[in-house]
Amino acid sequence: MGSTKTTKEIVLPEEANRILQSLASGWGDTIGEDLQVIQLKGAMTNQVYQIKWPIMEEDGRHSRKVLVRIYGEGVDVFFDREDEIRTFELVSRHGQGPRLLGRFSNGRIEEFIRARTLSASDLLDPDISALIAAKMKEFHDLDMPGPKKVLLWDRLRKWLNTAKCMCPSKEAEDFRLDALDEEISTLEKTLSQDNQLIGFCHNDLQYGNIMIDEQTKSITIIDYEYSSYNPVAYDIANHFCEMAADYHTETPHILDYTKYPGLEERQRFLRIYLSCSGNQPSDVVIEKLIQDVEKYALASHLLWGLWGIISEHVNEIDFDYMEYARQRLQQYWLRKPELLGSSASSP
Repeated sequence: MGSTKTTKEIVLPEEANRILQSLASGWGDTIGEDLQVIQLKGAMTNQVYQIKWPIMEEDGRHSRKVLVRIYGEGVDVFFDREDEIRTFELVSRHGQGPRLLGRFSNGRIEEFIRARTLSASDLLDPDISALIAAKMKEFHDLDMPGPKKVLLWDRLRKWLNTAKCMCPSKEAEDFRLDALDEEISTLEKTLSQDNQLIGFCHNDLQYGNIMIDEQTKSITIIDYEYSSYNPVAYDIANHFCEMAADYHTETPHILDYTKYPGLEERQRFLRIYLSCSGNQPSDVVIEKLIQDVEKYALASHLLWGLWGIISEHVNEIDFDYMEYARQRLQQYWLRKPELLGSSASSP
């Protein structure tokens, strides 16, 4: 999220307005003409608004704030919304993230966290990165109900089939979609190991989904649409890939892979991550996880490449999804020979 704009033309759904009135009344507030609706930019799946209204307290006039999230059109091809709401409530019960304040047919109202959403440059700050590493370990260790089964490969195949159904033949050819079935199988075979760490993963840990309280230096991870059990190496790889993105520029779809963390930065992040369990990890353990993370970056490129292709066909948000997809898939083919051996094919 990040930068904001206030627009008088924004009309919230009637259901959302009713819930807001009910919440305000329960808190002893009155919502009048001075309600402010501020759209938060940078969200690419939903539309997100900060809602604020004035309240009087003993020490003077203040603002009450909540967050309204309106679900994007067509995004049910990516995840089950009921699963996501359940995850949201469970994560909240674990003391992580905002509280759910209300639901309506195409969205929800959340507690407004008094913290700052990170910017792209924050991910490159060593002190903030260290806090993220520790928070990620805490998130991965959450004990969530249901089978602790890796979702990544099923999701990749499902999204590939969806992309094939939506793409005109020329587009499918340009993106080499017919080659990707085999690529997914190769990755699954190469990366699936009996002893790999599996945890409850966020799967979309870009800077807009991380908040920091500047006073306490505590990190909050938000937005769990894509969360599931997965190899933790995949979640870390995905986070590293996100360091190439800045969704708040004039060209938010353009990725800069020179910002991908260097070896020392990756080692530092993983050392902090692994030491959170109380033991100092050996160099051998860190090196093994670094190799796994690098290979899982390939799966991240494939997944978000497919996401971009599908989003172009279902999402109305102003973002060049196709160019984003092209860059992610290009990165996959570019990095694959180096990471999976010289015999790996490239286009």
